[in-house]
Amino acid sequence: MSKKSLSLPGGHSRPPLERMQRLHDLLSTQQVVNCQKLGREFEVSYKTIQRDLDFMRDRLNLPLEYDPTRYTFRYTEVVEAFPLLQVSEGEILALFVAQKVLAQYRGTPFEKTLGTAFQKLTGALKETVSFDLGEWGSDYSFRVTGASAADLETFRLLARSIVQRQEISFSYHSLRASRPETRAVHPYHLANIDNAWYLLAHDPLRGQIRTFALPRIRSPQITKKTFDRPRGFSAEKELKGGFGVFSGTAKYQVRIRFDSFASRLVRERDWHPSQKLKETKVGGLELEMTLGALEEIERWILSWGDHAKALSPKVLTDAVAKRIRAMGQQYR
Repeated sequence: MSKKSLSLPGGHSRPPLERMQRLHDLLSTQQVVNCQKLGREFEVSYKTIQRDLDFMRDRLNLPLEYDPTRYTFRYTEVVEAFPLLQVSEGEILALFVAQKVLAQYRGTPFEKTLGTAFQKLTGALKETVSFDLGEWGSDYSFRVTGASAADLETFRLLARSIVQRQEISFSYHSLRASRPETRAVHPYHLANIDNAWYLLAHDPLRGQIRTFALPRIRSPQITKKTFDRPRGFSAEKELKGGFGVFSGTAKYQVRIRFDSFASRLVRERDWHPSQKLKETKVGGLELEMTLGALEEIERWILSWGDHAKALSPKVLTDAVAKRIRAMGQQYR
């Protein structure tokens, strides 16, 4: 059986990373962070320590601020871990499985870029990890229907504007619009959801964070305007209110009943962070979720056919019933 070793040549961590890890440890335990003292400890100037702190705040997006009452720096919220790549042996196996996912993009513009990214991740291991690849190669496969047709150059341009905090303009044809329109937004985050790429960006004209599907973005251009992304921004928080991509500010208590056939399939997956499952007397299942928008859950319910029934809220049950009537008319 063939074996493969993934490693990073030996040597110590670079001093800047050592310093920032030390700063993180002090901040996490609420100890005094004094630039002069730490400068002497690392044999650098106090300005170097200040630049390290600025980098942690501005580039790593850590919740760092100066406390004038104690003449020190502090975290304004709990930071679970310093954002450096740390990979264990179990995680490298997960990376190998992730590499299998790349197969779905074989022959597309994403193949080379994704392959390079994977190599960088595996090359960042701090020590040599050996494991048998012979048994794994044939044990996993992935099949994807309707993969996103997002253009690689659009993706690269958006990624660059996110990192450089630069406004980007583009022509966008939303699903509800009859024609494309020009948007100028502050890009915050790129997300791959159900094998499709989406941009989360703040739209100054509308005063909201909006979601844009990459395949519908045309002629993107980075402008000369810059912006500051809010420190409290979280893509996870933005998306958690929706069933898929689109979130909302409302709070709908959604209840769906599944028959015994569909219930077996529903139990096998986690559909939403807020989900609650309740068994029924006839072997069925009721699924409860709290959602901020209903468009995607409506389509999902319809995809189950007569194996699922929306129970609440009324606006959802009415919408599903109306859609079913309209579908029935098409087959008469």
